[in-house]
Amino acid sequence: MPIRCVVLDDYQNVALKLADWSSVTKDVEVHVINEPLADAAAAIAALKDAEIVCLMRERTPMPKAVIDALPKLKLIITTGAHNASVDLDAAAARGIVVSGTGGVGGPTAELAIGLIIDLARSITFEASRMRAGQPWQVTVGRDLAGSTLGVLGLGKLGGRVARIAQQFGMNVIAWSQNLTEERCREIGATRVSKEELFAQADFITIHLTLSDRTRGLITVDDFKRMKKTAYIVNTSRGPIIDEDALYDALKSKTIAGAALDVYNVEPLPTGDRFRKLDNVILTPHLGYVTEPNYRKFYEDTVEDIRAFLDGSPVRPVKNK
Repeated sequence: MPIRCVVLDDYQNVALKLADWSSVTKDVEVHVINEPLADAAAAIAALKDAEIVCLMRERTPMPKAVIDALPKLKLIITTGAHNASVDLDAAAARGIVVSGTGGVGGPTAELAIGLIIDLARSITFEASRMRAGQPWQVTVGRDLAGSTLGVLGLGKLGGRVARIAQQFGMNVIAWSQNLTEERCREIGATRVSKEELFAQADFITIHLTLSDRTRGLITVDDFKRMKKTAYIVNTSRGPIIDEDALYDALKSKTIAGAALDVYNVEPLPTGDRFRKLDNVILTPHLGYVTEPNYRKFYEDTVEDIRAFLDGSPVRPVKNK
């Protein structure tokens, strides 16, 4: 009897199109789920007979309660090299293999730059007005050249954003808990304190990994330090920002606006309060969603399955 493999959260219905699955289909029966699973109970019901589960990033969490409720589960594959929503200890205790994949380029950095430009020039706002037949031109844009970009997290993605921003003539300042002067010199950014970054930046972009140290890192006090004309962009993870503090800052116009690609709850509920604000750009977690990246994700997923079936798992995911 073929091994049951379930591919989760293929929202665009492309998993079977962007990779050649023929190397595993003689041994594996692949089932694809396109819609988000509502909760842990729904995940358990959908995966009860699965021996292999393929995840798209953190769209469907795999905590201990879910893992322990899936007696047949032998292999979890996550796109990317790490997935904070998978309980690796619970998987290891069950002898479940967890494999990851590679990725391509820095699509999230490109999206962050796009959102910064959108905020500066009111592109989404004005485009919506054009479609609605409203009067011509009501906003006055801002130049990126000469403005200050504050980068929270100057790693691979943050560094890429900083370098692109410099090409626009932006002054780049940066902060994170472990940021060094050496890294700042390498990128051409100025290291400042967290307080200085929020007070000085015209645009702030977040490129930190979600962890116990960064959860709720950006607080009401940080928004109070920001210029009334400043914007914040989050393409990292929603819980890094205190969501109530962000909402209050936007609603009260304490800050000029925000662009958000990530949220505490995803998909963002249709009635969510942020959808009702006129000074926030909302995108549906598009950061890593590009065709080259997806091809790499799914091609490596197939390789992971084949390697597991052959008794030599590859790309093991380990606790950071």
